[in-house]
Amino acid sequence: MMASSQSCSCRLLKMFLSLAVQIAHIILGNKGSSPMPVGGRTPNLFLPPPITTTGNGVMDSQAQVFRSEFLRVLLSRRSPEVPLMVDYSNSVENPLFQSDVPSTEVKKNCILFVMGNIKDAEQGRLPLLILSLKKTSEQRRPAIVFMHGTNTNKEWLRPWLEAYASRGYVAIGLDSRYHGERAYNCKTAYNDALISSWKNGNTMPFIFDTVWDLIKLAEYLTKRDDIDPKRIGITGISLGGMHAWFAAAADTRYSVAVPLIGVQGFRWAIDNDEWEARVNSIKPLFEEARIDLGKSVIDKEVVEKVWNRIAPGLASKFDSPYSLPVIAPRPLYILNGAKDPRCPLGGLEVPLKRAEKAYKETGSSGNFKFKAEDGVGHEVTSYMIKESSDWFDKFLK
Repeated sequence: MMASSQSCSCRLLKMFLSLAVQIAHIILGNKGSSPMPVGGRTPNLFLPPPITTTGNGVMDSQAQVFRSEFLRVLLSRRSPEVPLMVDYSNSVENPLFQSDVPSTEVKKNCILFVMGNIKDAEQGRLPLLILSLKKTSEQRRPAIVFMHGTNTNKEWLRPWLEAYASRGYVAIGLDSRYHGERAYNCKTAYNDALISSWKNGNTMPFIFDTVWDLIKLAEYLTKRDDIDPKRIGITGISLGGMHAWFAAAADTRYSVAVPLIGVQGFRWAIDNDEWEARVNSIKPLFEEARIDLGKSVIDKEVVEKVWNRIAPGLASKFDSPYSLPVIAPRPLYILNGAKDPRCPLGGLEVPLKRAEKAYKETGSSGNFKFKAEDGVGHEVTSYMIKESSDWFDKFLK
């Protein structure tokens, strides 16, 4: 943890910050109040994520095939496309937490600060919390998208968002599917959605649907007059780290990625019986699947069937050995705990080797980094926050 004098300096800085705060919603097919087009422009129909080239034909081809197939899966459970719109709303007075409010110890001692809001035709609005320093020039700024973990919300991220804002970024937090404003005051909304997906197979609330939202968000952010569209970073914690990882793989508009305690090997965990800690984080889903499959206990067959049902390809063609390499050559820093049972290091051996190879082949070895912090389980530390902020400063400023 940082020294108390540094924490004091951090609080003093916050006192003197002049932050511009926006609460907005990106709207797709809204039937409510009349929205205004994003940035005052005529809205465009959604376009697939842009494809960039690295100069390495093999890697470019693999990345294009991956993104095309991943986008096909995302589109397989979507309603028809509609224009991208935005409106504005008030701050959330009492944000919903679906479990005990997580510790804020790291946040109180971190050296960062930022905020925003958005909407989706499916699953209601996509709320954003956007923070930035008040505009002092017409110069576009780099942006950071920060994703929260399971059962929390964008408001819980505000100290981190403010920290990034104080460093000159436009900082964006959003509620992932069935969290925060999108839980509609239901404490079991996320688990209910997971179970519904298992039974009906019509949504993908674990990772994939929120990645779809992040593709929409990238479209919106690149239209904003205050953001440099070529300098948009993404990070997140736990579930948010998974969102950041897959969003960067799916959409090249995220130019720098730092997933925190999220990257793992789903196939490896099944094959090596290292899935229990991950299953326990959303256990009601797996208990329901166990009953439906006539099993007395949750076993690897139950786990594999659940992943295949609620996130097709998660434990196969979209798993980390295939999704991490396609982020190259964009800067990627993976930060995990060395003793994290949800992201066991054994499951990262092959993905990391393949990622290193991809970065080497694209002539960008310096853009890839992995750190497993000694003695740390499934938690974010001040070291991780410092490392991630330095990484963003290195590549976005």
